[in-house]
Amino acid sequence: MAIEITTSQEYLYFGRVINLRIDNVRLADGMPARREIVEHRDAVAIVPVDKAGNVLLVRQFRKPTEQELFEIPAGVMEEGESPDDAARRELAEETGQTADTLRCLASFYTTPGFCNEYMHLLLATDLRPMAAAPDDDEDITLAWLPLADAVAMIETGDIRDAKTIIGLLMVTRGRE
Repeated sequence: MAIEITTSQEYLYFGRVINLRIDNVRLADGMPARREIVEHRDAVAIVPVDKAGNVLLVRQFRKPTEQELFEIPAGVMEEGESPDDAARRELAEETGQTADTLRCLASFYTTPGFCNEYMHLLLATDLRPMAAAPDDDEDITLAWLPLADAVAMIETGDIRDAKTIIGLLMVTRGRE
């Protein structure tokens, strides 16, 4: 396996959500190359499913896409926070739900070609309502849908968010 050796790093930006850096590397054949890298904290994404088989999605405007997207609840992990604790916190903040049962479905790099974000995908069941507390800059609409309807929205192109597609299809696979 070819490994790239970092010869230098230059940070271009330190932000609230991301950092941007340039890595100069030496390729396996000795040739130099540059890599543009986005640093992002690890994150969680939660597929909340109730006893009736309905999934809870959030709909919110996403500036990079200039449109509202249907997504599963998600967010970044705080320093020292476990995936389960982060999932419970994000689920409560965004949806006003808590889950008695969490199960890890998968963990993956979201966009490894340029970003180091690592996401933990969890199934949340045995849901109970509680007070929602979204971040000040979040304008979220909740949508309870039968799981089959949400999967159909993937097929029609109404759900275009990768983590949501992965989560819904994994939960559906587990119900077959």
